Amino acid sequence: MKKFVMAGLAGTVAGIIATTQIAGPLLAQEAESKASVYEQLDLFGDIFERIRAQYVEEVEPEELIEAAIDGMLTSLDPHSSYLSPDDAEQMRVQTRGEFGGLGIEVTQEDGFVKVVSPIDDTPADAAGIEAGDFITHVDGESILGLTLDKAVDLMRGPVGSEIVITVVREGEQEPFDVTIIRDTIKLTAVRARTEGTSVVLRVTTFNDQTFPNLQEGLNEQIEEAGGIEKVNGFVLDLRNNPGGLLTQAIKVSDAFLNEGEIVSTRGRDPSEGERFNATPGDLAEGKPIVVLINGGSASASEIVAGALQDHRRAIVVGTKSFGKGSVQTVMPLRGDGAMRLTTSRYYTPSGRSIQALGVSPDIIVEQPRSTPETEEEDSNRPARSEADLRGSLNNDSLSEDEIRQIEEDRARAEATAELREEDYQLAYAIDILKGLSAFNPNGPSQ
Repeated sequence: MKKFVMAGLAGTVAGIIATTQIAGPLLAQEAESKASVYEQLDLFGDIFERIRAQYVEEVEPEELIEAAIDGMLTSLDPHSSYLSPDDAEQMRVQTRGEFGGLGIEVTQEDGFVKVVSPIDDTPADAAGIEAGDFITHVDGESILGLTLDKAVDLMRGPVGSEIVITVVREGEQEPFDVTIIRDTIKLTAVRARTEGTSVVLRVTTFNDQTFPNLQEGLNEQIEEAGGIEKVNGFVLDLRNNPGGLLTQAIKVSDAFLNEGEIVSTRGRDPSEGERFNATPGDLAEGKPIVVLINGGSASASEIVAGALQDHRRAIVVGTKSFGKGSVQTVMPLRGDGAMRLTTSRYYTPSGRSIQALGVSPDIIVEQPRSTPETEEEDSNRPARSEADLRGSLNNDSLSEDEIRQIEEDRARAEATAELREEDYQLAYAIDILKGLSAFNPNGPSQ
């Protein structure tokens, strides 16, 4: 016992000596660092006064200060920025689900404005804007080199006004112009419908209404189907969902999990990290789930997809997601402005960060581009079977009920085939649910 005590004391003494030896240089370095910061602030003051006094045109001091603050924040990463009082108010309105604009979520990549995703049923969506498009000009004016907020300002305008944006798209040899009429964007966070015996939950954004909309839509579809036993599974469609509120991503994930971690966040200070866990209760009651994602699925969408994937609660289908694995905190500032600052990274339950990597699907399914010529040729080709042959025998081994059941099954299969032409990825997800339910003797008939 005496040896352990001595060892502890020796360690303490050694620590004191080491601290004494390095404390002096550390204090000196800290003083030098402070002096350097004050010198830089003095330099900023000098430049500020020179601009006010000698710039070719008179400038407002408030605008100079705002530009300096915004430049400081945007130099950190693409998602940190200064929000003027007007921008801060617009952001608060947007999280409530209604705002004016084009209906696109954008980010900045190597100085270019890149579309993360168009929002469903908005002017940008109707005009054919796609995730991954680059916007180079607004009404003929180049936006290259502008901050993201300045570029977005150029795209804003009165409802009903026209805007022409120039788009560069992968696979297209030349840039092309797209004319869009600005409109009031009313976001329906979740749209629910039933395809066959599968419930499809299309989540377009994560705002204050997302979880209530999802819960209400899911329950309505189950009730219309005649109960959960009549449903073979759920498709959670997160394609082109640019994200939104972290709290809503946690609630949506929790809706299908009974226990375990949903997501964790880690900042510069390890002690300030947070972990969010699921609570008992699964809205899907254990039914299979397929999550659809693509390159337009970002942020909150990736939290949900990653959580359900790591817990083996869902099969993730589609293409690699966007890869925004950082958390922004909006901090109010004096004068009604705000600062949006990246404060942490988030991690899926298995401990993986998706920053710049994205969520990889369990099954990669590309959405094929339509080829009208081929589709027309295929639709004109007559389908022939034994029943079309002259003098073919009748089937006398089936009852009327059995024949009706076969015809109903065929009708469902044909409906899925039609859906495949319209939305191949969604049809693939529904086929997966059908395959899984085929192994469940208590599942609904197909």
